[in-house]
Amino acid sequence: MQQEFTERKKQLQEDYLKYLHQKNQVSAYNGLYSRYLHPILTSAHVPLNWRYDFNPITNPFLMQRFGINAVFNAGAIKWKNKYVLIARVEGNDRKSFFAIAESENGIDQFKFWNTPIQIPETIEPDTNIYDMRLVQHEDGWIYGLFCTERRAKGITDADQSSAIAQCGIVRTKDLINWNRLEDLKTNSPQQRNVVLHPEFVNGKYAFYTRPQDGFIEAGTGGGIAFGLADTIENAVVEKEIIVDNKVYHTIKELKNGLGPAPLKTKYGWLHLAHGVRNTAAGLRYVCYLFMTDLNDLTKIIYQPGGYFLAPEGEERIGDVSNVLFSNGWIMDNDGKVFIYYASSDTRMHVATTTIDQLIEYVMHTPADGLRSFNSVKTVLDIINANESFYNV
Repeated sequence: MQQEFTERKKQLQEDYLKYLHQKNQVSAYNGLYSRYLHPILTSAHVPLNWRYDFNPITNPFLMQRFGINAVFNAGAIKWKNKYVLIARVEGNDRKSFFAIAESENGIDQFKFWNTPIQIPETIEPDTNIYDMRLVQHEDGWIYGLFCTERRAKGITDADQSSAIAQCGIVRTKDLINWNRLEDLKTNSPQQRNVVLHPEFVNGKYAFYTRPQDGFIEAGTGGGIAFGLADTIENAVVEKEIIVDNKVYHTIKELKNGLGPAPLKTKYGWLHLAHGVRNTAAGLRYVCYLFMTDLNDLTKIIYQPGGYFLAPEGEERIGDVSNVLFSNGWIMDNDGKVFIYYASSDTRMHVATTTIDQLIEYVMHTPADGLRSFNSVKTVLDIINANESFYNV
């Protein structure tokens, strides 16, 4: 028994190190961004001593004591010259928690810190927490905004799935010590995918929200909204202004929400968002881009038609298939942009591009014409413009 235990432990360690040291390489480039061959974080990247009891007396068969189902939907920040992700780690028990992983180059060899983050609870404990957006705010704090989920009140025991989602807020100066603030208060029954703007707006904290009637279905709500709060310690948004609404027969006809905090460019604020539509096979999540005015954050000045990123190949398969979701990106001083995205609620990936390429795409790609007739017109315009440049 002891020999079997020792051999199994050795094999576990060898397999784990292969994941940690795995090099990544570009698998596809489309003129806009590069995709990479390997996922950057998976359940296999979670440290072994989080999952296994290595005491042969208390765990003679070396069984996994805490199973990890998935690692996905990570916030991102550049910290002490390293690329840092705060990932959503979901156990086999369906509960999610946050854990930090870092990389020297941002594309591979991400390694988790020694322990997960212990997010303080409020008076009303969270049942589940997930999908943190990280923001380095001009007030000097790093904020983490995440979804806090609790069971809905006033329902029958037969209903064990109705939930209330709201925005939890924590802040830190070192990514180690986290201070929990009061949950964001809005007039919406449900509030997911909330993002903090990195700068003050008229001396106030600015939030991008997603007002929604139901936990899954947007109902009469939906769309990416914008609102202001006087303080962050007890943030209250009284009025939400819809910036980007749901639109019939588009990639965002069912619902949409902002991903990470926007990037500031000389032309406007660059936003990465997700759009959801219904299909015969279920919901399909993709990512898209738009740009808002530098001074009026509620005014969209550019929005290319269609999606920017969608699941491809094996990315389509997972716990919740046909889903691509991003709530983290990093722009380096040289203009290189790392887009961290999850596929099918299972694993994390990276795509790389530059801010110049993103601006070129957003400002010069045609908007959605909203009708098939206009789609053909857009194609004909491109064909006609190519008369002097393309001949096969």
